[in-house]
Amino acid sequence: MTSDPMDALDEERRRIGALREQARLNAERTSALPAETHSADMTATPRRRPNLVFVMSDDHAAHAISAYGGRLNRTPNLDRIATEGVLMGSVYCTNSLCTPSRASILTGTYSHVNGSPSIYSEFDYRVPTFVEALQATGYATAIFGKWHLGESEASRPRGFDSWQVFPDQGDYVDPEMVTAAGPVDVPGYATDIVTDLSLEWLRSLDGDRPFCLMVHHKAPHRPWIPHPRHGHLYADGNLPEPATLFDDHSTMSRAVRDVRMSIADDLTRDDIKEDVPPELLGPENTRARTSWTYQRYLRDYLQTVQAVDDGVGALLDHLDEAGLAEDTLVVYTSDQGFFLGDHGWFDKRLMFEESLQMPMLLRWPAEIPAGTRREEIITNVDFAATFLDACGLEPSQVLPTSQGRSFRPLLRGEQVEDWPTSMYYRYWEHDDPVHHAPAHYGVRTDRYKYIHYYGDGLGSPGSSDRRFEPEHELYDLAADAEEVTNVAGDPAYADILAELRAELARLQACYGDRPYAGPDTPRPDWSTGVHAFGDGPHERTDGAAHLT
Repeated sequence: MTSDPMDALDEERRRIGALREQARLNAERTSALPAETHSADMTATPRRRPNLVFVMSDDHAAHAISAYGGRLNRTPNLDRIATEGVLMGSVYCTNSLCTPSRASILTGTYSHVNGSPSIYSEFDYRVPTFVEALQATGYATAIFGKWHLGESEASRPRGFDSWQVFPDQGDYVDPEMVTAAGPVDVPGYATDIVTDLSLEWLRSLDGDRPFCLMVHHKAPHRPWIPHPRHGHLYADGNLPEPATLFDDHSTMSRAVRDVRMSIADDLTRDDIKEDVPPELLGPENTRARTSWTYQRYLRDYLQTVQAVDDGVGALLDHLDEAGLAEDTLVVYTSDQGFFLGDHGWFDKRLMFEESLQMPMLLRWPAEIPAGTRREEIITNVDFAATFLDACGLEPSQVLPTSQGRSFRPLLRGEQVEDWPTSMYYRYWEHDDPVHHAPAHYGVRTDRYKYIHYYGDGLGSPGSSDRRFEPEHELYDLAADAEEVTNVAGDPAYADILAELRAELARLQACYGDRPYAGPDTPRPDWSTGVHAFGDGPHERTDGAAHLT
């Protein structure tokens, strides 16, 4: 074990560089093979390598998709993917922020490896992506819409034959977009523009070449500006309120009680599009103000979702009409979850379920049984390996830096006895200037969730220099699905608490993420793009101990 942290960083940089070169060489060798030999499953009947259409929205909570049983809205086109494919019920992000999640999806790595811990960081291409591997093995590749992985030359999209993306968050109406040739102003509504660009690219393709298309919507990100065609939806002010809308957070840690994500007081006039009536102001009117603001916030949020659903319908129709549906893996997800008034909040960042869970719907008629549902724990770090596997590549060869595991067997309906039963989460953007969420990490199993708020930014981009006292939360999801009762101090849960702390330590060791050990904890050099502190290759071990 290297004693000097900088020596460890240098060693890790060399290792990542060597793995990247190995991935390039492996991809070149794979691309030279006949198409039927690319498949990781050599017993399967040879067929054309499948296409991949990956649709990702921004901040779309699973409980705002009717296929997930939500009471809020109807999403017929998203539901169609579930009806004709599979709904994944336990998919989780490993860092609930836009930039970190997108970097994890592309690379199959945690934030401390890919160098994107916060929205103030940029993606570093010294860590390879699954798209680069697909492009190197013959896939046509494109991305349209939200990028949000940096605006410098070094962080622009790579591995894509065609791309047109929003700078930063992008605008809903008449947005500027960035291309390889420079910025362009595009008239229209952002969600429709992304859909139209994607369809135009699909229609331009040579039918014999497999393709990977990334359709990345801005919606339903703040400030939730709907298209006028959806202005009539949910406008009666009778949207159902979540059971925890008026949660007083009394059992949560102090640091969490101080976050600035309140429906009542932290949404702006730009968010809700009108002034709060004077009679609703003041602490004595908090409850009435919360209800009033919630209706306006959620109305606009759900209206922006509807345009995304329209776009998904147009893509599905094109694939069907062009005869591409059978051999195209269609994926719909969001970069993380979102609070829709749950616990009285909007936004994400925290490890509570509404923020942690990602929706994920997949359709691939050639392989995925229609109308199925899986509940195994999946994370966004697993996406890259799965997509490569589905496209006939061996992830360990073409993306050796990946820390994820392919869940393709689950999609086929198989039972995988050693599938992990826990997941690891880490939020780095400590005490950011807007929401003030504390740095924390934790573990979720099928029944329990343990969160350690260590409260130190460790120099990560966007974090403050303030340090908070360490705090802990434990939730029994079977007895308390709404996560309102922290039982970390309950003697009846002492054994469970110890078990989860041990599992957390095991996962940190597995992924090479150094736990917090006080202010002198070695800090990743976030400016370099190679940030891991592990003692060796970051390999995900299979078959985590089952925690009931």
